[in-house]
Amino acid sequence: MSQADYFQLNNKVCVVTGGASGIGFETAMLLGEVGAKVILLDINEKNGKKAASDIKSKGYAAEFVKCDVTNIHDCITVKEYLEEHYPTVDVLFNNAGVIKRKSVVDLEEQEWDLVIDVSLKGVFLLSKFLIPLMQKGGGGSIINTGSGWGIKGGDQAAAYCAAKAGVVNLTKAMAIDHGPANIRVNCICPGDTDTPLLREEAKQLKKQEDSFLASSAIGRPLARIGTPKDIAKGVLYLASDLSSWVTGTELIVDGGGLA
Repeated sequence: MSQADYFQLNNKVCVVTGGASGIGFETAMLLGEVGAKVILLDINEKNGKKAASDIKSKGYAAEFVKCDVTNIHDCITVKEYLEEHYPTVDVLFNNAGVIKRKSVVDLEEQEWDLVIDVSLKGVFLLSKFLIPLMQKGGGGSIINTGSGWGIKGGDQAAAYCAAKAGVVNLTKAMAIDHGPANIRVNCICPGDTDTPLLREEAKQLKKQEDSFLASSAIGRPLARIGTPKDIAKGVLYLASDLSSWVTGTELIVDGGGLA
């Protein structure tokens, strides 16, 4: 294998949840650029189809499948679709997530459930049904999206912090369980990144978007917030043979915010 080959995912089947926008979309684009066949999953059908079309317009292989990662029947349908159309699944990027910027006192029960279900239960369900497909192909790589707030607490984000801490430790448990099947499981933990999710946080906190994003860079050694491409590069590392002996760990990509 040449050095350049370590960066390639030629004909690898890569499933990306939350693929319609933000980190999911930019990661899908990058995976397509290095030769992967990308399947974008998202609950937003209109944006998901556009995302897949945008990737294909660059000459890369991509398609969209509508999926609510909190719905077991949707996840089974995705598994059956992949079984029918692809020989295996090589990479799963469990990226879908939502946030509610509230304390436990202010959170409504349904808001707590939504954040936990999308960010944590969704990882469980997709992994449950796609790991057997990975095993058929002799192994693969799973990357779960955690957060800096899955390692260190944050204000007014109780459900999100709980969900992402769960993702971090679920990642470790999955790495132990499925390593013998040559399935690596890692977690990428972004810091504040310019995505629709971060801009939604500004709205929830009743902050002006641009000033909120600017304030998110204060105190970071690299003095800026992240871009979705910054996170996508970390995912590519964890998906590729560059990380062939890396499993059960969290990769913090946050401009030094937790340093």
